Amino acid sequence: MASVCALCAAGLLTLAPAAASARTESSPGPSGSSGHAGPSGPSGPSETVRATPPPSLLYRSGTQVRPRAGAPLPPRVSALSWLVADADSGQVLASYEAHRKLPPASTLKTLFALTLLPTLPAGVPHTVSARELSGIGAGSSLVGVAEGRTYRIADLWRGVFLSSGNDAVRVLASLNGGWRATADRMQDKARALGALDTRVMSPDGYDTPGQVSSAFDLAVFGRAGLRNADFARYSSTASAQFPGGGGLSFGIRNTNRLLTGADGLAPYPGAIGVKNGYTSAAGNTLVAAARRGGRTLVVTVLNPQAGGGLAVYEEAGRLLDWGVRRGGRGRARGVRWTV
Repeated sequence: MASVCALCAAGLLTLAPAAASARTESSPGPSGSSGHAGPSGPSGPSETVRATPPPSLLYRSGTQVRPRAGAPLPPRVSALSWLVADADSGQVLASYEAHRKLPPASTLKTLFALTLLPTLPAGVPHTVSARELSGIGAGSSLVGVAEGRTYRIADLWRGVFLSSGNDAVRVLASLNGGWRATADRMQDKARALGALDTRVMSPDGYDTPGQVSSAFDLAVFGRAGLRNADFARYSSTASAQFPGGGGLSFGIRNTNRLLTGADGLAPYPGAIGVKNGYTSAAGNTLVAAARRGGRTLVVTVLNPQAGGGLAVYEEAGRLLDWGVRRGGRGRARGVRWTV
């Protein structure tokens, strides 16, 4: 891992919209007029000089840490990219390659939910057609949605959050105008949130050429989701019943091991979500959140390079532990996420 860069300037390491770093403004001259690149003459207007703010320090390579007196340095982890933030203020406490563009796998379902939850009432029933289940990628995770069976929208959302069901995603997307329209809406939502690293090609997060996100963007989605009561409820649900045939139901369990524990991994204290994922291209990915000591932390971990299938949870747990030990509310004056 690259050496740590301790950032001493307040407000520089914040989950503010990336769009703010890219805009340009006219530089006023001494009398309030725009500055000039050179002398102007009667033959034409002067050329305006535009001052571009420096890019966020989160775009720099290596580990970036917001300093705090007496606080330990963040742990060494193997993920290609990671980020720890205070979910209340949006202040980033530490990150590594925060804006590196990587395949997100099913953590992209956080953006899917943010985009569609407000438009699909939870109690509305819907009978699934064969057309709605077409096009599901080979090897996709499924919750067990069946053609001809009637589900409430809330059932399908539990299938998305707990079982990462690409079949449930397909049905919900069809109710939103179709696969392509949903991807376009998700792209617009990402831009509105200032998440400019994200490119949506497949709303369920399935490996698709050109589809990328970043630890920063996924943390933005996770934090925004925690502020949505429906999102927060679904993402923190450990287990539920899902409609089966003949009026019966079957149990489903959240695949986020920090929330439920499994395979020898204990649930993380205070865990409240958010979403895990895996594909062959993305590796293991995770957006996690925990509430401890009166504050909420959100962590993103993308593609650990060491350890087994549980490494993404183990590394996220270590980063959450560090955030708790670091302490402090981390409120950034005058800076917030655009959610």
